[in-house]
Amino acid sequence: MMATEDNLTRQVEEIEALAAIYGDEWCVVDEVSRIFCIAITEGSEKNTRKVCLQVMLPAEYPSSECPIYQINAPWLREKERMEFSERLLQVCQENTGECMVHLLIESIRESLIMTENVDSHIDLLPDQLTVITQNLPDTQIQEDFETPEIHHGDAFTERRSTFQAHFAHVYTPSQVKKVIKKLYENRKIANASHNIVAYRIFCEDRGTFIQDCDDDGETAAGGRVLHLLQILDLKNVLMVVSRWYGGILLGPDRFKHINNSARNLIQQLGLINSKVYINWSVSDLSVVITCTLTCILVSGNSKVNSRIKARQFYKPLLL
Repeated sequence: MMATEDNLTRQVEEIEALAAIYGDEWCVVDEVSRIFCIAITEGSEKNTRKVCLQVMLPAEYPSSECPIYQINAPWLREKERMEFSERLLQVCQENTGECMVHLLIESIRESLIMTENVDSHIDLLPDQLTVITQNLPDTQIQEDFETPEIHHGDAFTERRSTFQAHFAHVYTPSQVKKVIKKLYENRKIANASHNIVAYRIFCEDRGTFIQDCDDDGETAAGGRVLHLLQILDLKNVLMVVSRWYGGILLGPDRFKHINNSARNLIQQLGLINSKVYINWSVSDLSVVITCTLTCILVSGNSKVNSRIKARQFYKPLLL
């Protein structure tokens, strides 16, 4: 018990020191779970290479355990990533029992300075948004639009991974770019492990949609969010779901949490139409009701139960 209290005291003191040293660069992802992140650069104004370090402080740190950490840098080659990992492991091994987050940060900074032959054209956070929007058409009229209002959902944590949704109404591809750029001005969002993007813009003149999505490293997540927007029949919307990975693999549950984050925010904004079938034609409804009645009657239930079940099914369709 004494050791745990001592660890907590030392953690609090270390966090206060890190916040003082790094200022706004030091971000709190989840204070309860002790998850933090920072974007590290080599300090040169000419070079914008970044490595995002996310750390979680376990209860036994620093007395007997090291911080749980993850580095994110899309530009890192496999060889360079291994070198970074080896240096961080060495820091942990040499400083067991001591507060070492500051040493981890500065080790990454030294590795950045030592890294050679990095291609000058590689996109980095927050410029990775160009990957999402590089093929979108722009017009002079679209550039005149102001950045739309951005709505942020409540963040929640599941097994040390934190999820938060962000939503905006967009009417042009240019606005998609502006919203994403605005989001990345927030250091906490920019340092997220993944920022999953999906948008749908309805072109009135063509009667078609401009829509796309981006996984940002969370395979298939963007397509699932886009599918959610489609089945809810939402138009002129942009959804971004941020995930800060906490070191525990969630498996398929991560997709559930990503979609739930998006859906909950949409619901909070009052954009989910309870009359989801309002656009169905009478013929569509009659086919569904007929098929349902047939299935219920064939199942062998009584006529009374059949009428009740049928009424329960088609009543919401006709609201």
